[in-house]
Amino acid sequence: MAAVRPDLEEVFRSAYPRVVGVAARVLGSRDEAEDVAQEVFLTFGRSAVPAGEAIGWLSVAAAHTALNHLRSGRRRMSREEAARDGGAVTPDIADAVVILDERRRVRAALARLPRRQAMALVLRHSGLTYAEVAAALDLSPGSVGTTVRRAESALREELNRHAPSD
Repeated sequence: MAAVRPDLEEVFRSAYPRVVGVAARVLGSRDEAEDVAQEVFLTFGRSAVPAGEAIGWLSVAAAHTALNHLRSGRRRMSREEAARDGGAVTPDIADAVVILDERRRVRAALARLPRRQAMALVLRHSGLTYAEVAAALDLSPGSVGTTVRRAESALREELNRHAPSD
């Protein structure tokens, strides 16, 4: 059994909110995001990633892991089944259905984007700076904005391509 990194607790305390935030942006569920964070920190604990590079590494790992969960659809299916079986009562069920459908469409479109674009979009919209996104994805800082804009455009195209017909 490998020894626990001596810096794990410090990194965990400082980076946990960001890791959960990145995963939650992809998954739309804090519970699932916390599961992803646990998986990411377990992997980090076994890694030799320097503590100074931890936040970027953890953010990318959170986005990758969350996208993998999203693409697999397993968790989404179980969440939908659970909601069907014991769904919460909402004040306006029509609004709730529309919101859930829109979120589902956006997440499905995000999952269809090229990995680098999806990662750049998620990381940037999770609050990482251009420099942090650049470091995390091994991009030049000057190309982050272009990558994010292309990802936003590709996401719009995906949403239009799979728009529900009336």
